[in-house]
Amino acid sequence: MMKSIMLQGTGSNVGKSIVTAAICRILKQDGYAPVPFKAQNMALNSYVTRDGGEMGRAQVVQAEAAGLEPRVAMNPILLKPTGNSSSQVIVMGKPVATMKAGEYHSKFAEEAFSVVAGAIKELSASAGVLVVEGAGSPAEINLKASDIVNMRVARHLNAPVILITDIDRGGALASLVGTLALLDEEERALVKGFIINKFRGDLALLQPALDFLLEKTGVPVLGVLPYMEKMDIDDEDSVALEKQNEEKDYDLDIAVIRLPRISNFTDFTVLAAEDGTRVRYIKEPAQLGNPDLIILPGSKNTVEDLLFLKESGLEKTLVEKNKRGTPVIGICGGYQMLGQEVRDPEHTESELDGLPGIALLPVATTFLPDKLTRQVMAKACGNKFLGLDFSADGLTGYEIHMGRTEYLEDADEAFFLDRGDGINIRDGAVRKDGLVMGTYIHGIFDNDTFRHALLSALRAKKGIASAQGLDTKNRKEDAYDRLAQIVRSNLDMKQLYRIIGLK
Repeated sequence: MMKSIMLQGTGSNVGKSIVTAAICRILKQDGYAPVPFKAQNMALNSYVTRDGGEMGRAQVVQAEAAGLEPRVAMNPILLKPTGNSSSQVIVMGKPVATMKAGEYHSKFAEEAFSVVAGAIKELSASAGVLVVEGAGSPAEINLKASDIVNMRVARHLNAPVILITDIDRGGALASLVGTLALLDEEERALVKGFIINKFRGDLALLQPALDFLLEKTGVPVLGVLPYMEKMDIDDEDSVALEKQNEEKDYDLDIAVIRLPRISNFTDFTVLAAEDGTRVRYIKEPAQLGNPDLIILPGSKNTVEDLLFLKESGLEKTLVEKNKRGTPVIGICGGYQMLGQEVRDPEHTESELDGLPGIALLPVATTFLPDKLTRQVMAKACGNKFLGLDFSADGLTGYEIHMGRTEYLEDADEAFFLDRGDGINIRDGAVRKDGLVMGTYIHGIFDNDTFRHALLSALRAKKGIASAQGLDTKNRKEDAYDRLAQIVRSNLDMKQLYRIIGLK
């Protein structure tokens, strides 16, 4: 019979996702069959499964930690904010509507929970332990009637709940006690333990507080987890980007434009993890400096973010830097912005009919209502960006976009996409001088051969010798094992296993 454990939090960004990933890894190491699950996710960071479904990246990380291939049943409802209190609603991997928050909670939530229950049933066939992540806080009284992700899931599964709090932000004890006080009696009975996360101090000084919690609530603290930095594990929340401008020893400086609706920023995690490479997120022209590479990332709303670039002065600064020799790469929405024009005749993304692009590539994009989501196999046939002349087969990644891009004049493609039927499709473009490239492929930098060639070319441009590059697959596995060891050594694992009902 399937067991379950649920990780809920006293608020957002307290560490639920990373602790869930750690528990998945520990259970896998100990011979159980963990399967991650989150009923509803709200994030602009998404992933495309093998069968073309879209899901949140946090559950992808957790699936990898559990040694599983990601599937949309692990995250049956995904909300992608579009602005103006609206979100695109993705159900079992496919977009079904764009809804205002009030409409979603009042009209759709009940239907959504039937989808959630169906996904749980699907996963139960292969799960030894369903490791469930909540969202935000279970004590949001205004959202409780339409809850489909926290205590309603716990009650549906009769799952024991572990409540996580972030002590680094302060008020951790009050958050735990207050959350419990706002739960119904039936819900409080499901809470079997606390985890205090992101602790930086002397544990001996914290002990009186832990004793107080047990005396006050009757709920034990299962462990105090240290503040974990530089774990080389993808973050789901763009809040994490605020912490990625920290200084490090580097010889390459990469600036990523921090668009208001930035999506899939995990495309750049592996670049930041490379020795000697610094990745900065830029919001205004004065922050840009003189980077070795500028990247325009993906966007949930290309038209509105292109308007932001124009109004903020970042477009003008980017063009000036490029004229002086700074190379530029655009990924997905960033690629669309680098073209001559972005057209939105059916107002798919905004009320505007379109905008002139940044005009660094000879392409134009038209938005259509249908969304393209698919994993891709790609190859490079002499990609000339930075004079690379880079060729390789078997590159992997995925596409998520609504626009269709056409070439306006002769341009060198960046890659060819293999549809599996022997037909290769041109993807992206490289300007003739090799200083601008765009592509629709998310995850292109996760391909070691391409990333190493790119970084070597940037170093050669500066007269610097090439450096040893990361092995992406081994890096991920090492990171999950490292995370599991930290959590295992700071939690009462015997007590946690008793709570789950495992030996």
